[in-house]
Amino acid sequence: MTASHESTPGLPPPSRQTGALSHLRVLDLSRVLAGPWCTQNLADMGADVIKIEKPGAGDDTRHWGPPYLDGDDGPTRQASYFAACNRNKRSVTVDIATAEGQKLVRELAQQSDVVIENYKTGSLKRYGLDYETLSALNPRLVYCSITGFGQTGPYAARPGYDLLVQAMSGLMSITGQPDGEPGGGPLRVGVAVIDLFTGMYATTAILGAIEARHHTGRGQRIDIALLDVAMAVLANQGAGYLNAGVVPTRQGNVHPSVVPYQDFPTRDGNMLLAIGNDGQFARFCEVADVDWARDERYATNSARVTHRDTLIPMMSDVTRAKSTHEWIGLLEAASVPCGPINNIGQAFADEHVQHRGLRVEQYRYATADRPAEDTVNRICSTASPLRLSDTPPTLRHAPPALGQHTDEVLRDCLGLGPQAVADLRTKGVL
Repeated sequence: MTASHESTPGLPPPSRQTGALSHLRVLDLSRVLAGPWCTQNLADMGADVIKIEKPGAGDDTRHWGPPYLDGDDGPTRQASYFAACNRNKRSVTVDIATAEGQKLVRELAQQSDVVIENYKTGSLKRYGLDYETLSALNPRLVYCSITGFGQTGPYAARPGYDLLVQAMSGLMSITGQPDGEPGGGPLRVGVAVIDLFTGMYATTAILGAIEARHHTGRGQRIDIALLDVAMAVLANQGAGYLNAGVVPTRQGNVHPSVVPYQDFPTRDGNMLLAIGNDGQFARFCEVADVDWARDERYATNSARVTHRDTLIPMMSDVTRAKSTHEWIGLLEAASVPCGPINNIGQAFADEHVQHRGLRVEQYRYATADRPAEDTVNRICSTASPLRLSDTPPTLRHAPPALGQHTDEVLRDCLGLGPQAVADLRTKGVL
């Protein structure tokens, strides 16, 4: 993905390359992170994503700051959080609490392939925007609902939040330093990983439903729950409990089944070693000038797991003898996986990250329905990691200003003229 510009004078035009999903229209009734993360994935691959937002307020994350976006005259009150997951979308403001607003959304759903929402279970039924109503109008519609606990079960009516689900799923019980050590106790992961995983699972489910539609001619309902996702991504830790009855505990940066696979102190800081097999361990020992690979207590991974309490202190004494930079140079030359422990600024400054183009810039321009006081024109985000050789992700729209595309979408999709749109805006529908 490369920097794009939305027809701004003096700047090159945005990419017009056809994306893999450019034939799909997605009506996005979601907000915050899990749903928007999903629809940004679809949008990056070319889908026309129409984001429905509440007039005057918009997505909650527009206000989740600081930090805030910079405008022409310095920091604004627009939170940078929104920019993380709303690229390539068109923003339309509609008050779905009004009958006319509900009618507009239903008409847009009739022209869409996918609807995605993350309201509380059953909430959209009273607006006539539930699956049963919309699928009757558009039988080909794929309707994805994201909730905390799913459409069924004793917790179905509860609101769900990433942090709550990290706690309930057991994820926090395996994240952080062990009890009794400095900083010990359960910890959340540093980003809302359950929301993000949920967005990715929702993306996969939607594409699966679209593929099934090619054969059946019909859409279907997708029920995605944060708790279901959180339990699924416990992966090997969950499998260990289910099959061996082992309840895992917090081990800090230590891997429960692979040794050595953790951080180590160096002369000037820390480094990360990710030694995944016996050959890599033998090569580490050769670089470090130690004979542990010939010791039966450490020669195999299973033995190293058993004897980690003696091995790790010895390794730490050795790694303190050189700087992080020295170790990385020596170990990379020996094909031993290792690396620095960067902060986010250092990560974006890394030469490989820069080579891969993982920081992208986009520009947005003034439109008839973009507020005059909105002075944010340049927005940065992290590029899509999806690399498709023939239909790569493209940048078409910067994260939009609230309601930036309302007039455009209602005109192009529903055929509403300027006066009709003005009347709806006067009534508070838009």
